Amino acid sequence: MAEYSKGDADRFNDVFQDLVRDITEDDAANPEIRDAALRFEKMMKYNIPHGKRNRGLTTVASFRFLASPSQATDANVFKAMVLGWCVEWLQAYFLISDDIMDQSKTRRGQPCWFRKADVGLDAINDSFFVESGIYKLLKKHIAGEPYYVNVLELFHETNYQTVVGQSLDLITSPEGNKDLNRFTQQRYDAIVKWKTAFYSFYLPVALAMYMVGISDPESHKNAKTILLQMGHFFQVQDDFLDCYGNPEVIGKIGTDIEENKCSWLVVQALKSATPEQREILEENYGIDNPAKVAMVKRLYKDLDLETVYKNYEESSYQDLMTSIDTHSGHLPKEMFVAYARKIFKRNK
Repeated sequence: MAEYSKGDADRFNDVFQDLVRDITEDDAANPEIRDAALRFEKMMKYNIPHGKRNRGLTTVASFRFLASPSQATDANVFKAMVLGWCVEWLQAYFLISDDIMDQSKTRRGQPCWFRKADVGLDAINDSFFVESGIYKLLKKHIAGEPYYVNVLELFHETNYQTVVGQSLDLITSPEGNKDLNRFTQQRYDAIVKWKTAFYSFYLPVALAMYMVGISDPESHKNAKTILLQMGHFFQVQDDFLDCYGNPEVIGKIGTDIEENKCSWLVVQALKSATPEQREILEENYGIDNPAKVAMVKRLYKDLDLETVYKNYEESSYQDLMTSIDTHSGHLPKEMFVAYARKIFKRNK
């Protein structure tokens, strides 16, 4: 994602504790709901700050790219950090619930929140609280700004888009009802666009655009064109790393194969598989059994999907650079280039 200074990164980390207090302090002082507030404080500290924080920090970096000297005040940088953390809050809300739906084991190098002995399915309510925290923070820190309504509507719209994408994902890979015919390139592209690209790529930049007064539809359309393409590129990388990445580096154990996910890898495998190889996929894909997972990975190796991916990565990066040249318009081209360079050939 976009480059940011160590100073911004350090300050961003420090701001987190203040925002947790903003959300829980009043409730913790109320004896009726103190127990809930203390639980939520512990839950937020477990689930929100331990990722790469790229989405949040990109909000800050994008503000610095876009802001005029008169706008780049310390107070406004702080507000950009609040908005950045709101993106991280949104991410955590999605991940807590997504891990339950996928029955995932680890997240960000630690057990998924719902797998903790004293949590379980109470994590569903915890995810609701994380989402509500976004709007408490916006009201406290952004309500007096002219872009407040735009930001509120953007978070609501992005939440809706991501929920739609998650639904497409679940419909395509229903538990106990495997059908590889559902795993088409068209469906994969739709899942990626709606489930990942809007909130991971367009949202951080759009927030910064609204902060500096860029609200015209044409500028947002251009930014969206570039950033959704970048989000697709990012998700293909994520799918590749789920199978080929080092869990100690990526912070989770990949489970796309056993979870019957409509992954980029299986879509490519289905495109080139012989009838015999497709039968191997039918018999082994989507089953939580180490031997069957190994069979699928062996088939991926036979189809040389690592080379297919490397070729895709190179060609898609060049296509992305062309898109930046074509659609950046009045927005700073270097901002989008910084995004692309940050994720190109990443390993986590």
